[in-house]
Amino acid sequence: MGRTRRQHGSSPGRTDRAVEGRGVKVQEEAWRTVRFGSLVRQVKDSTNPVQDGLERFVAGEHMDSRQLHITRWGEVKGSSLGPAFHRRFRPGQVLYGSRRTYLRKVAYAEFEGVCANTTFVMESADPGELIPDILPFLMMADSFHHHSKYWSRGSVNPYVNWPDIAKYEFLLPPPPEQRRIAELLWSFERASRAKAAALEAARQAELTALAELYDESEWPVRRVDEVGEVQLGMKREPKVHQGSDLRPYLRVANVGDDELFLDDVLEMNFAPSAFAKYALRPKDVLLNEGQSLEYVGRAAMYRGEIEDCCFQMTLLRFRASDEVLPEFALGWFRRCQRLGAFARVAKRTTSMAHLPAGLLSAQPIPVPPLSVQQRVVERLEAARGLRTALVEDLTQTRNLMQRTLNVLLQGPGASADRAIVAGADGIK
Repeated sequence: MGRTRRQHGSSPGRTDRAVEGRGVKVQEEAWRTVRFGSLVRQVKDSTNPVQDGLERFVAGEHMDSRQLHITRWGEVKGSSLGPAFHRRFRPGQVLYGSRRTYLRKVAYAEFEGVCANTTFVMESADPGELIPDILPFLMMADSFHHHSKYWSRGSVNPYVNWPDIAKYEFLLPPPPEQRRIAELLWSFERASRAKAAALEAARQAELTALAELYDESEWPVRRVDEVGEVQLGMKREPKVHQGSDLRPYLRVANVGDDELFLDDVLEMNFAPSAFAKYALRPKDVLLNEGQSLEYVGRAAMYRGEIEDCCFQMTLLRFRASDEVLPEFALGWFRRCQRLGAFARVAKRTTSMAHLPAGLLSAQPIPVPPLSVQQRVVERLEAARGLRTALVEDLTQTRNLMQRTLNVLLQGPGASADRAIVAGADGIK
């Protein structure tokens, strides 16, 4: 729920009282409690993206948790967008994922495009009262997130309605204070963006390494199922929604390119026989079986992060034999996905691509001597180590931004440690 703490009693001519942090001064005068819907408008401009000449679409998968900047999008031309993709957005507006609100997907539009009607498009209804630059940060605040999550409905795919978001209450500073707060938070966002760019450069260097390290024509080649076991995950159906053997499982939403997203892990019932078949072991490689064409076959390694974890049928599991190092196989699968080899052989439907177990099993994989595989793995691990360090640095910056944001938006009477705000001086 939103914070509803009222401002201290005030009267005309009252002297401002400032709450100070190192280099930051929060003015108390004129803070007031407002309703979100009184100052923010949901924009419902409909569009036919092809007829209107829009080039980009943004789906939920293009929005990242706790990241305002949109770094990915789809191209309208050549895509089969469903009827839900009719909501037009423009630069300066804020996009909010109303499905699975616990993922905290808030994005700031810097280009024109179209999104689905499940993505809310918002803007300040009165820029004189609520400056547009602060709106995305209000929606990133923990209090907004808790309110949205509280009012979400449904269990498997929870969603929130606009009227419930509109009744969120928060403390609004006067416009000059809004500008000061927004300037500080945008400085964090710029720092995050710079670090994200460095991370992307490291990822591109890693992709180059993947392409070059496996480019050895003299290596012997085998079928994937000759050097390991390929298994499709268990089907999710009503009879396994409940039971006495509930266990966590990974699905397509949990598997990225060489990374697992574990903030949204679900459970279903795995009877003992099913658990024996679908349980994951450290160094199992997981691949997306069903995805958009761009991401089909995306692969990551399970490293024992969750105890007694299984996997669902939107994923394939590759379990290596003694002939191939699991890390070597992972690198090869990542290469196949990133260079389009899986996309070229995938089975396509209207909006999805599939890499069935039989198709993956029949794909070629190089199998050089284990000593050669080990040298390749060591090179890949070095690239992975650099990427991991950059991810940690970016995460620290975003966490500091989140703490600072929460402190500043608590209002002038908050007793939280303002020293957090001093971290803004250390943005690099």
